[in-house]
Amino acid sequence: MEIMWSVGSIPMHFRQNIVGQVKHLPHRCRTPTPGPAMKALELVGPSLFELVDKDVPQPAANEVLIRVKACGICGSDIHGANGSSGRRIPPIVMGHEAAGEIATVGESVSSYAEGDRVTFDSMVYCGDCHYCNLGRTNLCETRQVMGVSCDEFRRHGAYAEYVCVPERIVCPLPEGLSFDHAAFTEPVGVAVHAVNRANVSPGDSAIVVGAGLIGLLVVQALKNAGCSTIIALDLVPQRLDLATKLGATHAMLATQENVVSEIHELTDGRGANHSFEVVGATKPVELAIDGLRRGGTCVLVGNLAAEVTFPLQKVVTRELNVVGTCGINDEVPECVELIASGKINVEPLISARSSLDEAADWFAKLEAGDQPWLKVLVCP
Repeated sequence: MEIMWSVGSIPMHFRQNIVGQVKHLPHRCRTPTPGPAMKALELVGPSLFELVDKDVPQPAANEVLIRVKACGICGSDIHGANGSSGRRIPPIVMGHEAAGEIATVGESVSSYAEGDRVTFDSMVYCGDCHYCNLGRTNLCETRQVMGVSCDEFRRHGAYAEYVCVPERIVCPLPEGLSFDHAAFTEPVGVAVHAVNRANVSPGDSAIVVGAGLIGLLVVQALKNAGCSTIIALDLVPQRLDLATKLGATHAMLATQENVVSEIHELTDGRGANHSFEVVGATKPVELAIDGLRRGGTCVLVGNLAAEVTFPLQKVVTRELNVVGTCGINDEVPECVELIASGKINVEPLISARSSLDEAADWFAKLEAGDQPWLKVLVCP
């Protein structure tokens, strides 16, 4: 179903810089006195969860309280939960890929009302620092991320019945877009921002190393940007099959013999214009570099490993562009429209739906990694 919805209809507050928040202050979205209770899935130790009762948070003046309808389990949550990333220090309620309806609003909120259907960016930016003033809010000097707990900050997320978020990161949903599909806005935003970082032109060629959830979304974002040749590489045949259904023109196992030469044969013997590394490990990075033509652009999306071995001479002697990408930079309204219109298809990426009670079991299954799961939605 084609749902017509203009980006221009987004409330202007979403695209404007607003008053910032002070670094290191605790999350203000907490009720100071006992109030109504809600259920939340709390990480209390490495890969150890408890379903707990918490007070329903009360929104600050510039915040809205959202009744969570769906929240995706992100790969970063898996690595965070087991302690390997250092970005989910317990105790913390994780969850940053969510959609729901507004239960109440803070006294200064003017663009939303109770009952509005919304999603939100995962990045909480100040709106007033050097980078925010440059329009690069994803690089905000005091940024926080929903559902993340680290040395710099702790901000509870959406594996709960309710969550508070600042009005400035909220985005409305068009009629007809389900909460399940809207919960993909954040990962779709990561993919779209990565493609935007490459400055793709119609007719370009690209390789996507890693056909997990973000890789499959990158494939669709590349197709939407006009790439004529899209080559997906992965270790799992089922994911490669899905990549071709979602827009990849070619798909191959990353371990097959002569994979680099085959990439070059499919791209006029020169290599691809762009490559997207969506794993974050040494061998995938090498493959993303080797598959490029001279002067090509490699976008590093994955960050599984803190450090990798880097093919420096290949980058220098072939004058390659190596670009990092982080989160989303004002692409949320665009991504809501892409999902709503069907230009990016998220339904085939849903592996399962879970209640809060079952979510801890799903974390264990996803960490085991013995099935080609893509996205599990927690639906409080």
